[in-house]
Amino acid sequence: MTASAITSTDGASAAGALSSKTVSSADGEQRFLKLLVTQLNNQDPLNPLDNAELTSQLAQMSTVSGIEKLNTAFQSLLAQSGSSQVLQSASLIGHSVLVPGNGLALEQGAAVPFAVELPQGADSVKVTVTDAAGNTVRSFDLGALPQGVKTLSWDGKSDGGVQLADGAYTVNVAAYSGDSRVTGIALTYAGVASVSQGGNGVALDLGAGRKAALSEVRLIL
Repeated sequence: MTASAITSTDGASAAGALSSKTVSSADGEQRFLKLLVTQLNNQDPLNPLDNAELTSQLAQMSTVSGIEKLNTAFQSLLAQSGSSQVLQSASLIGHSVLVPGNGLALEQGAAVPFAVELPQGADSVKVTVTDAAGNTVRSFDLGALPQGVKTLSWDGKSDGGVQLADGAYTVNVAAYSGDSRVTGIALTYAGVASVSQGGNGVALDLGAGRKAALSEVRLIL
């Protein structure tokens, strides 16, 4: 498993741009001190360097050095955070997760678990399973459901009780609150094959070209 490089945030990018246009913090401090000593050695005895001006120069140098160190620490923290998420998510490999999706695979007549998620309560929720030709083979009238996730299972049989052939099926959700349509989300299970870090965060490879964000996981088996 290979984790891609973490994309920097705007703040970290700005810090990198500043670093590329200036010398390193250590070199800058050495040059500043040399210039300051030279300035003190060659100042006009009748018009010495003002204490306030000297203090101001030292404060400016300290501020620049502090900002560079802060940016370096911030970039390190971002890198550690991303790596930590990938390592923690690696424990999901080999497990099944419940994520948004409407594809059901019927194999050897075994029951197929799935779920429905509602962003708000609904007065009427109906779920249908269709075959590859788009024909409805099974219907579930769930009635009223509250907001949240409702886990379900399809036994692989039609509405008439006939065992259906193995293959790919699709689950659809129709939910209403009064006369208003509620966007119901079908959730299906998939096995995690690998985990990677990208620009949009941790991604789970579910096989067959299917991917899901870590934030989309509703349940882990």
